[in-house]
Amino acid sequence: MVETRQCFEGSCHCGRIKVRFETAKAPDTLEVRTCQCAFCRRHGARAVSDPEGSMTVMAETGRAAVAYRFGLGVTDFLICPDCGCYVAAVMTEGDKAYGIVNIRMLADEAAFTAGETPRVYDAEDAEARLARRRAAWTPVVMG
Repeated sequence: MVETRQCFEGSCHCGRIKVRFETAKAPDTLEVRTCQCAFCRRHGARAVSDPEGSMTVMAETGRAAVAYRFGLGVTDFLICPDCGCYVAAVMTEGDKAYGIVNIRMLADEAAFTAGETPRVYDAEDAEARLARRRAAWTPVVMG
């Protein structure tokens, strides 16, 4: 059986940071998570991932995304240095990277119709958080 992958593309408001999220799953079946931390709530983030998919993040030459770290300090939250949009979060371990995309940045955000699932991760220590993300987040290629 041939796997059919869908590609969802988007960017920050000014277009400096672009993101491509690929998945073989129907977008309406992917869990849309709304993390309840202050950062995600203030940015209105709606995140999806697919551990069997792929994600590419590309920044225009000249100015890279701002990589903001907070909390346990194990993840870079990628923010455009010009328009301030939060595009994605990426965790790196050695030569591997895993991420989530803020679907508000995707051109076809409306395709992700699964109800939002509020999430609170306050009880996790760094090891538990890394393990959860390795299992649930999307493999990332940085461009």
